[in-house]
Amino acid sequence: MKIKNLEELQRIKEESLKNLNGRESKKRGRVVVGMGTCGISAGAKDTLRAIVDEMEKQSIDDVAVIQSGCMGLCEVEPTVEVQIGDEEPVIYGHVNEKQARRIVKEHVVKGNVLREILVKRGKI
Repeated sequence: MKIKNLEELQRIKEESLKNLNGRESKKRGRVVVGMGTCGISAGAKDTLRAIVDEMEKQSIDDVAVIQSGCMGLCEVEPTVEVQIGDEEPVIYGHVNEKQARRIVKEHVVKGNVLREILVKRGKI
């Protein structure tokens, strides 16, 4: 999806900032999207937008969506890390828009890890 005008860019920025503000408050979990140079060139902006959109559709407001720099996994970008509660973090790779929505529906909502795009469990 291409950004067509300044107003659309501003709307995306405001939506992203609204979700990023969740960093400071108590949340049950977090979804981190790697937005380093490799991630962005691999499509991480679309991945982030899909996650934010699906979180809104599912009315999920107790999980923070956070942008990070490079996660050091350039060969599997775009990367998404999901950590819910005290569970160990799960890192997914090659996450496109469709997979990003599945991560929200399956992992964030139902607690099911998507093994077919799983890259790593635990901290990087």
